[in-house]
Amino acid sequence: MALVEGRHAVVTGAGSGIGAAIAEAFAAEGARVTILGRRLEALERLAAGSADRLFPVPADVTDEDSLRAAFERAGRERGQVDIVVANAGAATSAPFRRLDTAMWAEMLGVNLTGCYHTFRHGLAAVGGGARWGRLIAISSTAGLKGYPYVAAYCAAKHGVVGLARALAVELARSAVTVNTVCPGFTETPLLERSVRNIVRQSEMSAEDARRSLAADNPMGRFIQPDEVARAVLWLCGPGSDAITGQSVSVSGGAT
Repeated sequence: MALVEGRHAVVTGAGSGIGAAIAEAFAAEGARVTILGRRLEALERLAAGSADRLFPVPADVTDEDSLRAAFERAGRERGQVDIVVANAGAATSAPFRRLDTAMWAEMLGVNLTGCYHTFRHGLAAVGGGARWGRLIAISSTAGLKGYPYVAAYCAAKHGVVGLARALAVELARSAVTVNTVCPGFTETPLLERSVRNIVRQSEMSAEDARRSLAADNPMGRFIQPDEVARAVLWLCGPGSDAITGQSVSVSGGAT
């Protein structure tokens, strides 16, 4: 039997990268998957050829009304939600002395408040704790340790870890678990934007920039999106009922 056969999962930020890998992994393991994101075209491309396993719905996690409507539509058209993955996120970098209020608000808005919105409406969608459910946030190793030039991103991702830990304790006597998965530098479009930013702000070549980021992983390589997806699946599969309030680092030993 497939790991999540018959379950309905909702994944935010599913148009590419880690979110897309998670959505496809759920579908391959028997779940119905509602994929949320701001770019409907990207969601539709992902859903094409999925044998109706992937159901695209446009939504912006920073817009609570948009997200509420997306969860309502997911439940109405695909059935009771069982699993919610708060994956949507963004990263920008700047030295702290150049970190202005607008950048600070943007990073917290997408990464932390977006997770709060997703968990708030996701918890209601899975039954508020009255039935089996999984809430999982994709944080980062930046939620477990500091990195230079991304203070706002680190603050937001640390906040995601704290939010999940607090909610896990509140729900500990229910059938809903709450966890975070914290990838290291992962081979995604977000990584490529980071590389371009390093090249723009330094004298490094793109190859040297990639090498410097990969060095954060003791294995000396980037994490692959499907490795993150397998960790998410494990938190939803048999034997995971006692795993809650945890931050699973997928980083090759970086944390």
